[in-house]
Order: sequence, then C-alpha cells, then structure tokens
Amino acid sequence: MSGGVILRYPSLHILTVDDQAGVRCLLDAIVREEGHISYLASNGMEAVEMVKIIRPHLIFMDIRMPVMDGTKALEKIKELGYKFDVVIMTAFTENDVIDRAHKNGVIKCIIKPFDVEDIREVLREVAQKKYSQVSAL
Repeated sequence: MSGGVILRYPSLHILTVDDQAGVRCLLDAIVREEGHISYLASNGMEAVEMVKIIRPHLIFMDIRMPVMDGTKALEKIKELGYKFDVVIMTAFTENDVIDRAHKNGVIKCIIKPFDVEDIREVLREVAQKKYSQVSAL
C-alpha cells in the first residue's frame, strides 16, 4: 500500500445537458467515476425544468441543441434567480455566443471534441471550491 493521501470532497450534483447521447453517456461516466451524482438532460428546456428540482452544483451545457439552446436555457435559469457554476461545451467558437454565455454565469468554455481530463479538472476545481465554502462556515 502506498503512503499517498487521497483527498475526497463531498459529492456534488452535476447536470449534463447535451443533445448527443454519446456525450451525455461519456460525461455521466466521468461524473460518477469522480464520485459525484449525475443528472442528464437532452435540451435546454429539460435543463430548466431539472434545475428547479435538483439545484445542481455544476452544469455542463451544450450550446447548440434543438427545442431550446444552451444560451437561452442559461438566460431562463438566470431569470429564475438560480446561480450555479456552468461550463459550456461547444464545437463552435463564435465569440458572440461565448460572450453571451459568460454573462450568464459560465466559468469555463470547453471546445468539442474535449479531453476527458479537462472534464475531470473542472469537477475537481468545483468540488474544491464548494468544499472550501462549506469549511469556511
């Protein structure tokens, strides 16, 4: 047995919103492997409804989706008064879309196809931040 210390943070509630089932499944697996609770939505409208119920700590949000896109969903969530950490995922790098997203609470933009380690890093950063906030109380 090695003498290393493994630092674990409390489980977070993570919502992944993407119209591609493969992306949702991949993020679901990563979130669970990191010890967090995973929720999935396939469009922005589903995301808005789920946010009202689960109040996630972090949302991974695709931008381009049918029914309601990610930018519109973030605007609706903000209108409802909810504040969460949000990471947008997009294959497109239009600056106006990314700028609009940042105005709605986005902490990071990940360009698709993404590296799995980028997702793990975000999860660890948010967990550490949330843990620090709780510890400070």
